[in-house]
Amino acid sequence: MNSTNKLKIFNDPIYGFITIPNTLIYDLIQHPYFQRLRRISQMGMTYLVYPGAHHTRFHHAIGCMHIMQKAVQTLRFKGVSISDEEENALYIAILLHDIGHGPYSHAMEKSIVEEVHHEELSLLFMQQLNTEFNGQLDLAIQVFKGEYHRKFMLQLISSQLDMDRMDYLRRDSFYSGVAEGNINSERLIQMMNVQDDYLVIDEKGIYSVEMFLVARRLMYWQVYLHKTGVVAELTLTKILKRAKELTQKGINLSCSSSLQFFLQNKISLADFDFKSLEKFALLDDYDVMGAIKEWQFSTDFVLSALCKMILNRDLLKIQMVDEKPNKERLVELKKKFIALHNVSDAEADYFVFKGKIKNQAYNKASEPIRILKKDKKVEDVVDASDQLNLKALSKPVTKYFICFPKVVKEA
Repeated sequence: MNSTNKLKIFNDPIYGFITIPNTLIYDLIQHPYFQRLRRISQMGMTYLVYPGAHHTRFHHAIGCMHIMQKAVQTLRFKGVSISDEEENALYIAILLHDIGHGPYSHAMEKSIVEEVHHEELSLLFMQQLNTEFNGQLDLAIQVFKGEYHRKFMLQLISSQLDMDRMDYLRRDSFYSGVAEGNINSERLIQMMNVQDDYLVIDEKGIYSVEMFLVARRLMYWQVYLHKTGVVAELTLTKILKRAKELTQKGINLSCSSSLQFFLQNKISLADFDFKSLEKFALLDDYDVMGAIKEWQFSTDFVLSALCKMILNRDLLKIQMVDEKPNKERLVELKKKFIALHNVSDAEADYFVFKGKIKNQAYNKASEPIRILKKDKKVEDVVDASDQLNLKALSKPVTKYFICFPKVVKEA
């Protein structure tokens, strides 16, 4: 009999020691599907801007499970009844909420898998694990899909103030060195309560919620939507698109067999059978970066040039503009590039293009953050707050940009 000690602890730089609550959670963490997250970066190409941002989705998932334990303790202390099965379902659902992320996931979703989002893949992985673990994940899947009757349980996993956001803001702030994102998650969790089956925050915690929303806005504009990070991710998307385009034309590109599988086949959500899922589970950041190192020597000008940009951090110029960029400017830049490199119009589109980035720190139309007043009335945080800036935070902000090679501007 295997007598492995399954009640291990992790030493985390954010929370200190994290304990694994039971043997089922340990077995899930040990599964190859979950161990793969050690090889998937949490912040994609952001390390090209903030060199410390090399933490992984494994770190984040374990951190989320830890603060979920704290949330369950707090709610039980306040008299909210949570059974052992429900508690375990919450830990499993939050632990596996990001298991469907691929390497550089947002670039991947828009290139080599056909618009298949990581949430959908997370569910497929959870269903496969449920088969392997003889139905022990049934309740966790129900909660994850929002089908369980206790609404606050889904809100702890996925809402505008969930364990996922609380961990990634604090963790990404720590590893990137951007102090503005360092939220007080302990205080927020201590202020949590449940009223009429909805997750609420006690009125005295309203300032912590305001700080959380402001921190989220700052982290988006300063880190997640930093223009250099944006152009690096777009370049990566274009590399994978070009590689897929060339492979579909019969050109053989050297890369790992699992990456090759997704370049050769058009895989949409409907096509994700067990074989595709197993292939996807073999993909990580090393497949993509290893391929890019090979493809920089490709005879295809577009693929080679884009790969060198990522490897040498010699990226396209990105110019932010307040209004939609005019077509004439784009056409002019494209003409200059075509003249310089003798490429086709379609090939020039890989180097000269426009786009937009959008952020909304708080979405009033979505599931609101509810504040529990002293008279037991529940109010939306924007209405309960005396801060005018919260109303401003709930307005979407859109910024436009154009990208082009630096040589074009000089030409």
